[in-house]
Amino acid sequence: MAAGNEWINGYLEAILDVGNNSSKSSSSSSNNIFGVKNIISGSNITKGIEETKLKIDQGFDSTSIGDEDHKDKEVNDPQKLISPIKYFVEEVVNSFDESDLHRTWIKVIATRNSRERNNRLENMCWRIWHLARKKKQIAWDDAQKLMKRRIEIERGRNDAAEDLSELSEGEKEKSDANQAESPPDKISRINSDMQIWSDDDKPRHLYIVLIRYIQKESLWPYIPEFVDGALSHIVNMSSVLGEQVDGGKTTWPYVIHGHYADAGEVAAHLSGALNVPMVLTGHSLGRNKFEQLLKQGRLSREDINSMYKIMRRIEAEEMGLDAAEMVVTSTRQEIDEQWGLYDGFDIKLERKLRVRRRRGVSCHGRYMPRMVVIPPGMDFSYVTPQDSLEGDGDLTLLIDSNKTQNKRHMPLIWSEITKFFTNPHKPMILALSRPDPKKNVTTLLKAFGECQPLKELANLTLILGNRDDIEEMSNSSSVVLTTVLKLIDKYNLYGMVAYPKHHKQSEVPEIYQLAAKTKGVFINPALVEPFGLTLIEAAAYGLPVVATRNGGPVDIIKALNNGLLIDPHDHKAIADALLKLVADKNLWLECRKNGLKYIHRYSWPEHCRTYLSHVKHCRNRHPTTRLEIIPTPEEPMSDSLRDVEDISLKFSVDTDFKPHGEIDAANRQRKLIEALTHLGSPHGNSSISYGPGRRKELFIIATDCFAKDGLCTETLPLVTKNVMQAAVSSSGKVGFVLLTGLTLHETKEIFRNCHVGLETFDALVCNSGSEMYYPWRDSSADMDYEAHIGYKWPGENVGSMIMRLGRVGEGDGNGDDIAEYSDAFSSRCYSYSIKPGAMTRKIDELRQRLRMRGFRCSLVYTHATTRLNVVPLLASRGQALRYLSVRWGLDLSKMVVFVGEKGDTDYEGLLVGLHKTVVLRNSVEYGSEMLLRSEESYKRDDVVPQDSPRIAFVEDHQFHNISAALKALQIM
Repeated sequence: MAAGNEWINGYLEAILDVGNNSSKSSSSSSNNIFGVKNIISGSNITKGIEETKLKIDQGFDSTSIGDEDHKDKEVNDPQKLISPIKYFVEEVVNSFDESDLHRTWIKVIATRNSRERNNRLENMCWRIWHLARKKKQIAWDDAQKLMKRRIEIERGRNDAAEDLSELSEGEKEKSDANQAESPPDKISRINSDMQIWSDDDKPRHLYIVLIRYIQKESLWPYIPEFVDGALSHIVNMSSVLGEQVDGGKTTWPYVIHGHYADAGEVAAHLSGALNVPMVLTGHSLGRNKFEQLLKQGRLSREDINSMYKIMRRIEAEEMGLDAAEMVVTSTRQEIDEQWGLYDGFDIKLERKLRVRRRRGVSCHGRYMPRMVVIPPGMDFSYVTPQDSLEGDGDLTLLIDSNKTQNKRHMPLIWSEITKFFTNPHKPMILALSRPDPKKNVTTLLKAFGECQPLKELANLTLILGNRDDIEEMSNSSSVVLTTVLKLIDKYNLYGMVAYPKHHKQSEVPEIYQLAAKTKGVFINPALVEPFGLTLIEAAAYGLPVVATRNGGPVDIIKALNNGLLIDPHDHKAIADALLKLVADKNLWLECRKNGLKYIHRYSWPEHCRTYLSHVKHCRNRHPTTRLEIIPTPEEPMSDSLRDVEDISLKFSVDTDFKPHGEIDAANRQRKLIEALTHLGSPHGNSSISYGPGRRKELFIIATDCFAKDGLCTETLPLVTKNVMQAAVSSSGKVGFVLLTGLTLHETKEIFRNCHVGLETFDALVCNSGSEMYYPWRDSSADMDYEAHIGYKWPGENVGSMIMRLGRVGEGDGNGDDIAEYSDAFSSRCYSYSIKPGAMTRKIDELRQRLRMRGFRCSLVYTHATTRLNVVPLLASRGQALRYLSVRWGLDLSKMVVFVGEKGDTDYEGLLVGLHKTVVLRNSVEYGSEMLLRSEESYKRDDVVPQDSPRIAFVEDHQFHNISAALKALQIM
């Protein structure tokens, strides 16, 4: 045959091979796929050609091919409806010029002999050649009809334009409005009726914070330090951006977006500190991983928790759900089957609450984050798919053994793959994954091996990572690859299946291109596929896809409309889907065009537009109150110059002169040093005044000292007195803040008869961080702080729920084990007294039950476990310090927190962060931290870093010990 016609010849050889295989199978059965016994005489091939001729005569209408009665009888078996001969005949007729066919026919005649195969090939070439000529005539006739139709359409448009000119202006506007209301060609997503971010919004200036992710299991104890550092950075950047963009007004972040569990926790704290919306993307989730590890049975729950800190990670993800206004997912499967495992999200409850909000009906304090599907963005700039299937000469040159000089211009991976195939011209089914049992490659091989039409029609390529020696691979990978080799041998798939040992990542696009050039199909038969990145890559190169119906591919194929979904456990369904896509050229071409047409939906620009649209909606739902920084008055210029004038005066009066009027250099230097030293001393004439809101440092007293009965002891005022005495030399540079679980009334009572007045405090933070007062100013609460922490606060809706859920067993015990303590109630704190000896749930257990019911709040046991305070979600004593840091412009590293060895259940939050901590041993006798977590939860080491240089310990609360600790921390 002619070397230039290798592609045609490959198809013709495939036709003859199919005929021979059918002959063998018909010897044992009188009813083969063509319904014809006489294979040797060529009637099988003739029937395929005649079917194609019928298709040509009927304008290539796929519904008119074959015998309809025969179809009706076997419609339930797609494999019996596929004719591989017809496929290859159509390929030759549709893809090649009649001159190429004629050239092949002439070559066959010149080299023919008595061999039956050559005679059949000659006859087949002649018949197909005539089919091609007839197809060309039909195409010409169709073109003429199309041209006439276009002329008629143009005439119709002109007539409509003339008629429209006679309409009234009102009718024109109505017509234009109807056209504008036509639905856009967009993918259907959750809340897709919202306005899409348009290019008209480009001039707007948005400050968006994205959290970084570091994959270290030991990172958890240092999360608060990162929060404090990030808060300082954001405050500084917001001020700078405000000066440059917003006329000097602070430009706070538009949203704070956390990725993964640890950054999600960071974003939750920052969102609460700045009162801006939070967005969360979980990516891989802890609960899902925990279940998978348990199913494997290799590690116990304790081992998993110890090795992966999995419970700490899960709690961070739950906190992210609590605080997030919106959760971004890649697929709906992630919403239903992954986030659905968490206490803080229930899809049915979320839908009910969403409907109630839209109708303006109360949700009774319940809240669920809004889940949106935004697929990851991809860069398609490197993809150059061909809209047509022309230009396959490069593959022809690779396969042609006489063109070895041109092989160096072809991708090396092509030759590595095609060397496996007896006939590399067949469509290539491509599977690309790691050799993991979950990727289900063995079921794919079984489907291919047991489907005779599929084997005759296509080749199969398995790209299963890289390997040198299977025995040296991990156990799971080794098992998969060994099974693959056994199945190839079992079904005798040699010459039909490629499984190269090596490939480079840079060669993956070339593998997709090879599959597309052979008019092949990409398949992902995984048992579960969370997203399906390879499906998008395949679509970008014009490959139709077959994919598992479990997971992300459902969304991808719905968006791209470029393939079929299958049950990964049903090998016959897999074979039927592959056969349907490969054999039906119209369907294959439609899927290819759809994939290329809609692939932009997974591009970065589309991702950003969709993301910004959802973020805008998210921002609109968030309260509009914003944290304001109290401006620090600058030192007047006249005061600054007065000191300079004083120095000049001193020099003019006190300085000795030499006889010739020269100043004595030594004396001048001495006088200058004395003057500067005088100005810098605490007793100098500096005009800088310090006071609340203008301190250099803050000392924080958080040593609530309770007796066993929950009453506060006299130790708290004593600790306060000693701490203030240690800072007596600071001349106002150090301010004092009290953090307590006491109410304001209880605080006043405990300090009434001591030598420390409440007015000496810059701020009082009472009721476990839910109230803030400035006693030097007045006794009223900070209403800005109250509004700041109020978001998602369920208020009275959670009241009765606490008493019902707080008791162990819920139905057991006395009804008065937990009772409302109205004396401590406030707008942001609901307090409950705990009966001595009562069996109450620990914080993590009670919080879990509230989350399941849609309540988002924080819980604190205080007063030596005799009281439970329920406060807003991100209200805490630690968060109150961040609030003051921003309001007063004081870095958190300039704060020192004094605590005991024990405390309330929010005690751990006071030990971590950028501030310094002084632990006063033997100061607090009874605490509540034993009710913080259950045994199955994470440990304190996952929250508080060991051997932190920011923490100092002293033996008691005596003045000299406190002073020594401050010096050790390099504070005083």
